[in-house]
Amino acid sequence: ALRRELDALAAAHDGLTGLPLRRLTGALRLTRVPDPHASFDCDTWDDIVNARARIREHGHVLDEWISAVKDELGIDLDVDTNVLLDLARDAAHGVARPAAPLTTFLVGYAAARGEGGPEAVAEASRKAAALALRWEEEAAEAGESGGPSAPDAG
Repeated sequence: ALRRELDALAAAHDGLTGLPLRRLTGALRLTRVPDPHASFDCDTWDDIVNARARIREHGHVLDEWISAVKDELGIDLDVDTNVLLDLARDAAHGVARPAAPLTTFLVGYAAARGEGGPEAVAEASRKAAALALRWEEEAAEAGESGGPSAPDAG
């Protein structure tokens, strides 16, 4: 519906530049979002800075950051961020702290090489989390920290 109205407005006014937003929203059926922190009226760059500050104040910074990164990188993929955060935790605790970002990167890379959808991310996350937990268990059995030791070359 939004695309249809944008196209109609652009055709009727020889483009969209300078048109008020109410020309678009007046023809749409809108639904109010109950969370007062979910949206902000941003007409200037200062408004955007203030909105981002308010988002951070209310604990939504991670959601805002993920949305901004996805926009910046041209990614249109919704994944369960809790699964990735759990994986990062397992890699950091079961292997080593630097393993957290590297492991989540590799999961994303593997998912992109495979099916590329949210299911591929979830499956790659499951496999990597299981590996991190095995490393932690092996290290605990050996009385070490940071994963299993290298096998003997002998």
